[in-house]
Amino acid sequence: MTPTPDILSGAGCNDGFAAEDDPLIIADRTFQSRLFMGTSLYPNVQVLLDCLAASGTQMITAAVRRIHAAGREADILAHIHGQYHLLPNTAGCYTAEDAVLTAHLAREAFGTSWIKLEVIGDEDTLYPNNSELLRAAERLLADGFTVLPYCSDDPLVCARLEAMGCAAVMPLAGPIGSGAGLCNPYALRMIIERARVPVIIDAGIGTASDACIAMEMGASGVLLNTAIAKSLNPLAMAKAMRYAVSAGRLAHGAGRIPVKTHASASTMTQGRVEAPSP
Repeated sequence: MTPTPDILSGAGCNDGFAAEDDPLIIADRTFQSRLFMGTSLYPNVQVLLDCLAASGTQMITAAVRRIHAAGREADILAHIHGQYHLLPNTAGCYTAEDAVLTAHLAREAFGTSWIKLEVIGDEDTLYPNNSELLRAAERLLADGFTVLPYCSDDPLVCARLEAMGCAAVMPLAGPIGSGAGLCNPYALRMIIERARVPVIIDAGIGTASDACIAMEMGASGVLLNTAIAKSLNPLAMAKAMRYAVSAGRLAHGAGRIPVKTHASASTMTQGRVEAPSP
């Protein structure tokens, strides 16, 4: 039986929250932090670097097309080279062909076969195009990529991606950048319960409580960007997300008490002082 971390003393914990003996394993990589970060929308490079450090993250994602199109993101990667595991993504792709080409460009440019696969259906919702996503995943897996697909909160789509060989599934909590939180917790819970690969909740997280709830449900991790980058105080929010993910993971392992429809006294009635009957 795994010993319960001593949260008050910090023994067995990372920063007093995350158990060091509870790592997240994805493919051939082990991560102590279950919070993954995007790198866009920050007001400047220094704020991004400070937030990454404060979050405790070990994996960051960046859009391949944006990196090649502008110098700022390439500049960011130069600052953080070797500090974080880079997960290039195919954001901005609308077809399987575009996503596959972008993934191959990423592998050639950054020397990694890891890819966050995104194939978007339209510009209004930014929802995944499931049919194109499945096609792209199949081709990239055949080409030796470690595929982490951003997908809809559809248990059947997640099951198919897992069966194909994806290293994790990354269902959305809500629309990208919306901050709407967990819009369909029923579907997410079903995905988590059925999956045999890590489930990383991706997109829609708005604040720390959203991340904590996702982890309490049993998610393996959370990937977010806008919730920190566009908050009023990104550094404070990065710290909040770090603690929320760790606290949610601990709460999931601890197990919540059953929900009741009536009160249940926590104090025993034995030895209760009562006034004598008249």
